[in-house]
Amino acid sequence: MALDQWLLEDYFPRTGRSVLRFYGWSRPTISLGYSQKSPPAHWRQLTWQGQPLGLVSRPSGGRAVLHQGGLTYAVVTGATGKKRREIYRHICQFLIQGWGQLGLPLTYGQGGRGYIHNASCFSTATVADLVSSTGDKLIGSAQRQTFSALLQHGEMILNGDRHLFELVFGQPAPWQKTMAELTGYPTLPQVLEVLTTSARQHFQAQVQWEPLTLQEWAMVKEKCRNAKADFGWTPYPL
Repeated sequence: MALDQWLLEDYFPRTGRSVLRFYGWSRPTISLGYSQKSPPAHWRQLTWQGQPLGLVSRPSGGRAVLHQGGLTYAVVTGATGKKRREIYRHICQFLIQGWGQLGLPLTYGQGGRGYIHNASCFSTATVADLVSSTGDKLIGSAQRQTFSALLQHGEMILNGDRHLFELVFGQPAPWQKTMAELTGYPTLPQVLEVLTTSARQHFQAQVQWEPLTLQEWAMVKEKCRNAKADFGWTPYPL
């Protein structure tokens, strides 16, 4: 998440180059939305299969997200001046196209009045989120915009442990079947290939793999140190 913040605040303003990123998590982790400064105290003591859960701050808005068995995406590009809903729909289209090719039709959520009162992002599907034909929220997205750039990222429920979700949020998992179950368990390389291709087609852009330099990694790690000083936990630079 620190890398997403660095891409938004440093990399794009300096280079003007848009970024598409996919990543997973080395252990189950809860990410808090940009405005969530005080997580429930018991979240710091949660463990799963003998390992403590991670706790990180997210550079985008929204409610808390449990990252476990999922795939996170991030798009960093220039600010357009369009309304937030229009931006969501434009960016999410590559996800709809890609998952449709994998055999999973997705549509936009319809919103919910109780969203702000729910600790979990996935308990309510807003117009920024993508749901299955049964209404299960399978992709939750959030945004943050600066003067010159915007970040949209979110979590895709490839696999997810329902018991862990209930342990964290005190309520049943809001999905009946995960994306993997609904699409016949495609491999991660297959998912990444299809989504990358759909992004290239939708955005009409060339996609080039570009690892960070040592100097850029040092800048990302500085973001982590600053976040730890501000909030008391460290975002992982994945």
